[in-house]
Amino acid sequence: QVQLVESGGGFVQSGGSLRLSCTASRSIFVITAVGWYRQAPGKQRELVATLTTGGITNYAQSVKGRFTISTDNAKDTVYLQMNSLQPEDTSVYYCNAQGKYLDEHSRLQEFGSWGQGTQVTVSS
Repeated sequence: QVQLVESGGGFVQSGGSLRLSCTASRSIFVITAVGWYRQAPGKQRELVATLTTGGITNYAQSVKGRFTISTDNAKDTVYLQMNSLQPEDTSVYYCNAQGKYLDEHSRLQEFGSWGQGTQVTVSS
């Protein structure tokens, strides 16, 4: 299977920036969709940004113009650049990826995985 490892979370003041990274544990043959989601205490997990085949992006209204999702296929990594952070962006951020990889027998296998989550805290 494929595990996703996130990094880049932390503490930042209002107006600051952070870049989250999400790296796959093995080489990916093809990515069909990647996304970032977040979940604040007592709230449901919500979509932040997605990127699908063909480079189609979708952003939550609350982050449009401030956040950018991107991928580096050579590094099997997806990023979330977050600018102009606000206290309401405080949350645990999760990455999600779907696609295919080659197993030990060179067979294509489908996967869909979540990262473990990384905390982002924005102070006012």
